[in-house]
Amino acid sequence: MITSLFVLLPLLFASYFYASFPPNPETVIHPSLSSLPRSSPSWDIYPEDFYPGGAYATFSYGKVRYWLLGPEDGQKVVLIHGLSIPSIIWKDVAPLLASHGYRVLLYDLYGRGYSDAPHLTYDVSLHTTQLALLMQHVKWDSAHIVGVSMGGAIATAFSFHFPNLVNGKVALIASAGIIESSDISRTAKFMSSPFVQTISSLPPFQTCIQHYIRHLANPSESSPPNPILEIVRLQSAHLPHYNAAVASCLRDGPIRGLTSAFEALAHSGNQVLLIHGTEDRTVPYKYTSKIRTLVPDAELVTIPEGGHDITVTHADEVSEALLRFLGSAKAKSNNTQ
Repeated sequence: MITSLFVLLPLLFASYFYASFPPNPETVIHPSLSSLPRSSPSWDIYPEDFYPGGAYATFSYGKVRYWLLGPEDGQKVVLIHGLSIPSIIWKDVAPLLASHGYRVLLYDLYGRGYSDAPHLTYDVSLHTTQLALLMQHVKWDSAHIVGVSMGGAIATAFSFHFPNLVNGKVALIASAGIIESSDISRTAKFMSSPFVQTISSLPPFQTCIQHYIRHLANPSESSPPNPILEIVRLQSAHLPHYNAAVASCLRDGPIRGLTSAFEALAHSGNQVLLIHGTEDRTVPYKYTSKIRTLVPDAELVTIPEGGHDITVTHADEVSEALLRFLGSAKAKSNNTQ
């Protein structure tokens, strides 16, 4: 009898564990800049209503902040920002496109700016699905897609995963997507490693790191702050998951490994524009030739002496190139009607 119990009990326990499922884990959602007090410097540099027409869309992975600019009947254009700087990066380009009659949708990626930060892997799927859901939310059937830096990689992957949502034009500004490991700094690799991210998330280390970054985030009284640099520092200092989100993008996201997506873009029927600065140290200018090898018909606009943030430093040249590129589609559609 005792022997039978010793045999039966393990079988019962095994049957129970095999037959039952663990509870569905809930995704932890970390707050955005909207959680900071109005006295925070972030509200002076990049307030919630930085652009008109702002609203929130609530999805399963948290709230997404977006803005709609320009006439409602204008041609639809989506602007996608990059790795660390939210939609403030379009501060000179978006209003100009809207003033020329385009309906412009711009938004903060998960973990940046005023969009929540889900505790997830920040891979290609997360970023492309975010845009697809947002376009569905604003009831857009399709649009021209424009991305800068990692946003260019997201635009490329989006055209691959959701081709029916792209309306004939894809513009890639200082685009990432096929960056080689050798062009990612050792510091970035080290800081984005799972080990360092785990250690830095522990309370004693997290407190020290955030205190140091907050010290850096305080603008110098002797010189006016650079709003682009300050918003990066403020996010690092005050948003609990910002650094982890950026690190995950570097490890797992659309920074590299998108060769097949660029090849698909070449055969998608979309017209492609590349805009790149010759002095870009983040995504070196050499990648324009690598992308054009994958997308042979892509048009290239070179910004002499332009660095990585050319949507800010060379906004006029970038806007002129975009207006010409997008405008040609407008003229072509008018001629065929």
